[in-house]
Amino acid sequence: MVTNFLGENASKQLQDYTNGWGGTGGAQSIVYDPAKSTGCYIADPDGNMILDCFQQISSLPLGYGHPALIEAARSQEMVDAMIHRPALGLCVPDGWNELVAETVGRMAPKGFTKVQGMGCGSCANENAFKLAIIAHMGKKRIAQGREANVFTDEEHASVMLNQSPGSPDVKVLAFEGSFHGRTFGTLSCTRSKAIHKLDMPSLKWPVAPFPTLQYPLDVYAIENATEEQQCLNVVKEILSNDDNIAAMIIEPVQAEGGDRHASAVYFQKLRQMALDHDVTFIVDEVQTGVGASGEFWAHEHWGLETMPDIVTFSKKALVGGYYYTDDLQLQMPYRVYNTWMGDPTKLILLKAVLKVIEEEDLIASTEKTGQFLLNGLYDLQNKFDHISNARGVGTLCAVDFETAEQRDTFHQNLKDNGVLLGPCGDKSIRFRPPLIYNQYHAEITLDRMEKCLKMMEETQEQYRSN
Repeated sequence: MVTNFLGENASKQLQDYTNGWGGTGGAQSIVYDPAKSTGCYIADPDGNMILDCFQQISSLPLGYGHPALIEAARSQEMVDAMIHRPALGLCVPDGWNELVAETVGRMAPKGFTKVQGMGCGSCANENAFKLAIIAHMGKKRIAQGREANVFTDEEHASVMLNQSPGSPDVKVLAFEGSFHGRTFGTLSCTRSKAIHKLDMPSLKWPVAPFPTLQYPLDVYAIENATEEQQCLNVVKEILSNDDNIAAMIIEPVQAEGGDRHASAVYFQKLRQMALDHDVTFIVDEVQTGVGASGEFWAHEHWGLETMPDIVTFSKKALVGGYYYTDDLQLQMPYRVYNTWMGDPTKLILLKAVLKVIEEEDLIASTEKTGQFLLNGLYDLQNKFDHISNARGVGTLCAVDFETAEQRDTFHQNLKDNGVLLGPCGDKSIRFRPPLIYNQYHAEITLDRMEKCLKMMEETQEQYRSN
């Protein structure tokens, strides 16, 4: 256990980073030592160790310093990929198809045979929008008796002025509380925190309410079903009144928005609405994919009869990208394009990750650990008034506090007592551990949480007595 995770050297370095070349406007809060960090534990420059249940914003599948990744990083294959990174949109290295098949192809959601690599989650979602919009506009041309990919002189000229018809009024529908990225298109669909969007011009795209569930779910089953149906009714109204909506995008768990969940029935009905209105259905699995939910992909919990049209990924996949259906295959070059179009070095690491996941049965382990963790959170919320609404799927767990101030105080106290979690939403705190996080780690987490909740309770009692 540590008394203060940021030791003297770490605190000084953090101040140096904040004011120096590496500063990001004060968002940085931890300086860590990659060489000393191991497994589920992150180390600071003074040697303090902390159980990291946030793992670089949910992006480390096997924690820190995993031997399989170290071995992959030292391979000649990695050296070749690192020293001359290919511009994959133009030039592919020998063996590229095999590497893709062994990695993102191997872990593809059911029904998908196409994938496009990208650099990050924002890039994945941004280009998924483009793919959906290209398909939407192609269908409109066909309906007009034209060819999908033949453009008029007027379209060529007007698009260079950002005007119609070359730049049409086409939209992507998103949901209140969502987070899909920080590029301009994704920001127009991001609605979790104002600070993400302030001062940025946005596309005037529609938004629908996302269900706010009450917990425990079994107690509020009728109320939650009513809430979900009311939200679905709004979606239906939006889609019925606007034929310029090319796609809708939704997260299986609204992470940045406060770890908000909905039922499988809700997602099934939403998927059917997209089919009924010929709208591309995009599932954003950037934070929920690659095993964290107890299934490889969180949308597998929904039991869909028709799979999504596009599934985006990043974080634990180590590379960004999206899967898409055959009918969305582009027929012209340069429509979705950038220099890198993915990263072979990350696929080399991903190949090692997938091997470990399979050999150690980490998806099943995550499901089991997640249930243990969630049961522990249920116990804590029954003991302490400060927390409520324990919820989760796999290790994608969260609780709410009464206020944001309480949440932030708890977050800092817990960090100083050896466990790191991630704040989200207005007053929630979330778990995003690696796939190697097990019951032993969960027991430590719950023990430290109980200690910090007791501290908050005692402080509150002292305040009242004074």
